[in-house]
Amino acid sequence: MSGLTLNLVCEPSRGGKSGQNRGNAKHERFLGRRHYLMHKGLLKEKQNKRRNKKNKLKNKNKSRNTQLNGGDQSKPGAIFPKFTSYLPNKTNEPSSSAQTFSRKSTFSFPFTASTSQRHPTHQAAPRTLGPLKYVALDCEMVGTGPKGCRNELTCCSTVTYEGDVIYDKYIKPINPVTDFRTRWSGIRRQDLLHAIPFDQGQKEIVKIITGKVVVGHAIHNDFKVLKYFHSACQTRDTARIPLLNQKAGLPVNEMVSLKRLTKAILKKDIQTGKGGHSSVEDAKATMELFKVVESMWEQKLSAFSLSAKAMDLALNQKT
Repeated sequence: MSGLTLNLVCEPSRGGKSGQNRGNAKHERFLGRRHYLMHKGLLKEKQNKRRNKKNKLKNKNKSRNTQLNGGDQSKPGAIFPKFTSYLPNKTNEPSSSAQTFSRKSTFSFPFTASTSQRHPTHQAAPRTLGPLKYVALDCEMVGTGPKGCRNELTCCSTVTYEGDVIYDKYIKPINPVTDFRTRWSGIRRQDLLHAIPFDQGQKEIVKIITGKVVVGHAIHNDFKVLKYFHSACQTRDTARIPLLNQKAGLPVNEMVSLKRLTKAILKKDIQTGKGGHSSVEDAKATMELFKVVESMWEQKLSAFSLSAKAMDLALNQKT
């Protein structure tokens, strides 16, 4: 009968006494080092360094979030200005800080509406803003992305209540242009050779319109490509003023084009020819349309504001 010899090598398990002794020794060494660092005053210094590192990381993330909301040069973000910190001038003269226009306009658009003294203050706008100051704004857009599916700003013009041009510049889109839409935008490739960067144009435009009542046609589209939010009580959209539709003999709830309204009410032709739209011409037409119904529309807004406040007051008293 052959013998079988088994050589067994037994290692202590981690849960056994040897493992426990090893763990106790490791813990004792940790406590010894900790007491040594405390005695030398190095433990507190180490903790401060770790705390400072966390604070730096937190501040870095906070700064990055701030930049993405309007200050980052590489990825311009949306701007949400504070409206209560700005007191506009009492007159409608262009301010010295406003950017003068650099893009040439080769046409004239005379105004027939009265520019006599008005009483612009009304309840629809916050009282902290003081007397109102109107500007009209119009943007031209090109297409970027696949088949030009995304709208991006490429030109912006602003005019005063009297129709004076205070800003008119080409602005380079953030992304490469895939559709210039020249038939409507009037933009050609050569127009963007000396265009200013988007973030610069955004800052200049926002500086002009902040604290003012902005007039435009379907203006939510302009604010969207500007990546900007403007207070509703400081916005006058001629595409959403029923009084204009009534004067044009059109359905009140219909979204009528600027060209159609201008022809029906002002008896003028705009956006003609194959050269595309002019943002200056459109801004002037928008302002003139608004002036036709200004007094009546502001009274309605004021009455609506007062009724809303009365309703809120009544609800608060009930509760």
